[in-house]
Amino acid sequence: MTNPTSTPTQSLQHAEALARFDLLTVDGYDVRLDLASSDETFRSVTTVRFQSQGGPTFIDLKPVSVREIRLNGAPVDVDTLVRGRLPLDTVAGANELVVDAVMRFRNDGEGLHRSVDPADGKHYVYGMCFMDAAPSIFPCFDQPDLKAPYTFLVTAPTDWVVVGNAPGTQVEPGTWEFETTQPLSTYFVTLVAGPYHLVTDDHDGIALGLSARASIARDLDADADELFTMTKQCFDEFHRLFGIRYPFGNYHQAFVPEFNAGAMENPGCVTFRDPLIFSSRVTRGVRIQRATTVAHEMAHQWFGNIVTPKWWDDLWLNESFAEYMGNRVTADVTEYDDAWTHNAYARRQWGLVADQRPSTHPVAGNGAEDALSALQNFDGISYAKGSSILKQLNATLGDDVFFAGAIDHFTQHRFGNATMHDLFASWEQAGAGDLSSFTSHWLRTAGPDQIVLDRAAGVVRRTPPADHPADRPHTLRVARAVDGKWETSTLSITGPETPVEAGDSAFLLDPYEDTWALVQPDDVTVAALKGLLPSTDDTLLRAGVWNNVRSAFHNAAIAPADVIDLLEAGLPVEDSDDAVFYTMPWAVAKVAPLAPEPASALRRIHDAAMGKVTSAAAGSTLQLSAFQAAVSTSTDPGQLRSWLEGRVLPDGIGLDLDLRWRILVQLAVLGETDREELQAALDAEPTARSRVEHTKAVASLPDAEAKAWAWARFTGEVDVPNYELEAAGVGMWRSGQEHLTEPYVERYFADLPGTVEKRSGWVLADTAAVFFPSTSLTEETVAAAKAFIDSDGLDLSVRRRVVDATDELQRRLAIRQAFPAS
Repeated sequence: MTNPTSTPTQSLQHAEALARFDLLTVDGYDVRLDLASSDETFRSVTTVRFQSQGGPTFIDLKPVSVREIRLNGAPVDVDTLVRGRLPLDTVAGANELVVDAVMRFRNDGEGLHRSVDPADGKHYVYGMCFMDAAPSIFPCFDQPDLKAPYTFLVTAPTDWVVVGNAPGTQVEPGTWEFETTQPLSTYFVTLVAGPYHLVTDDHDGIALGLSARASIARDLDADADELFTMTKQCFDEFHRLFGIRYPFGNYHQAFVPEFNAGAMENPGCVTFRDPLIFSSRVTRGVRIQRATTVAHEMAHQWFGNIVTPKWWDDLWLNESFAEYMGNRVTADVTEYDDAWTHNAYARRQWGLVADQRPSTHPVAGNGAEDALSALQNFDGISYAKGSSILKQLNATLGDDVFFAGAIDHFTQHRFGNATMHDLFASWEQAGAGDLSSFTSHWLRTAGPDQIVLDRAAGVVRRTPPADHPADRPHTLRVARAVDGKWETSTLSITGPETPVEAGDSAFLLDPYEDTWALVQPDDVTVAALKGLLPSTDDTLLRAGVWNNVRSAFHNAAIAPADVIDLLEAGLPVEDSDDAVFYTMPWAVAKVAPLAPEPASALRRIHDAAMGKVTSAAAGSTLQLSAFQAAVSTSTDPGQLRSWLEGRVLPDGIGLDLDLRWRILVQLAVLGETDREELQAALDAEPTARSRVEHTKAVASLPDAEAKAWAWARFTGEVDVPNYELEAAGVGMWRSGQEHLTEPYVERYFADLPGTVEKRSGWVLADTAAVFFPSTSLTEETVAAAKAFIDSDGLDLSVRRRVVDATDELQRRLAIRQAFPAS
């Protein structure tokens, strides 16, 4: 027995992956896991059969301890395992490696994550093998292009249900045998195990399943019909579009606790974050988000699972396609035909902001030297920008050529790996013509073109990023106000200047997101919008207005006061709860603190929200989204208390778990509650959601003890699961509490490097972002951040998040400088 995890592991380099691919072919994995013997660790006995050209290589392994390792029957010295790598001296031909190890359950959403439900004390497990996490479950050649079939045998407590990538059977109490999977990349492998509540159905010969924690069984049952209906509709549409049937057996959708991503496309067993099972009332937009997530993960069964990128620099082949197809299919075949409007509010700015950061990168060929650096490019560029560009490509090629190329790609590389070049070759063969210029300018060049109206010159100017020159043509719609109404026309931009006739009326560029570019309204348009927004009945056009405005604000080109004016003008007639759900929190967090009188700006936002609560149909999701905004902007403790006690709630609003905690968090921000009340609320409803919201509320209290409490979670002095850690960071940095948090600015840069000893991967990077001193709007903080970024030996994921946060801080300072308080 030894403890080989005393030193940090290292991420696989691309050059190493190429060498290992040339040396090896993996025949299969036989994995036996004992999940029943301990709450802290589990036994993992794995047999790996592979062919080799002969010679040295290594396998990835991250155990707590090792019982025995044998290669081709001979013992392997356990002490050779260093930094997660076990050297192997292979023979030419067939090889067999057997590893008997003890692994640790994790609580960071990666590897084999074990969670205890505070509602009933039951334990739940799920596997998340994305990027570097698989070796903490079983030894493997952890790279996407060494695919292999897997056969699992799992021992679990007798009251548990176990689901995996292939159909499984409980052959005796607590023992589950699974069929052998199709060839999978290591990062797709998963198990979901625990006393989960299951709901089953079938469609078109495919067995369907849903599962969630027992404590939310009633909520899963309530959502099951909608989830199954969407799943069936999406399967029918993907089968129609691709002409290739889903090939991975059962299709189980598991809603699991404390999941880092929105979902993960594991073949046969897709995992989702379980807040997507709704325990409280939610807006229509939140339901659309769930629907597009369901469709997104199903699209991955073709784009990613049947054919997988050879290396992480082609990550976009997974995510951009799934993002585009998920939105398209949701809008085309489900009840959520407004999915593209939701996408405009929920995703567009995510991608545009990322593409303007110093850390921007190409959609494709992003230079991922290792798996961990690739994880940093798992962002709005890979999703929103890539999706937009594929939508443009589809509009150019047409469905016939677009899908013929995709089908050829799936057929040629079925259950294998491919590159962007392979896919584009299939499109060209299908009739697309030479796409080399398209790939060079749109996919391999970072940054957005800036497209602006020069009203005086009568032209629209296109300017590529200075650091990333490209020659990109754009075809987009423009909307011009004529006699108080919008008229749209198509504009083709093929050079630096394109003549237009704008006159002296409002003129909006690309309101329907036909292209990928940075567009923002000029002063004449901003002034006119205050009168035009109330008469604009096109929800997608209104979304385009707000994306124009948000881009302008991000670039210090519109005053905070003008943004508040526009919000007051537009909200009374707004009929999309997505507009309220996404615009109001942005205005509260980003705009109001930079207004000349922040308190007055916040009151105006609150009054607008309350007006919408009154005018919206009672019980509508539009009213609900407005009430949520009203709670988060209220500075009146009496008002909040009356709502919390249910005394004067607006007609149509019912107090549920979500709203109760939303009110308690706001009371905490105002310092109008205490730890005893917050603990009592948690004790009264000890759910997973309550525990996270309790953490946010305590960290939000305006006293030194609360900030120290939150900081202990940041440093790892107090170990908490990933959702609670994020909630502590959200509560830590509150506008108006700078006198309490200012001492932590210096401590952030001093303590952050040490967090690599406490956490890794996804959570390490997210923690760096959420605990960044975002409310310290000073040049001194910017200088400290830049010095930190330039320091030696900094973890790449940490550096990336600090770079992005520092850019945001600089932009907020630029807004303050451009529009100083009078």
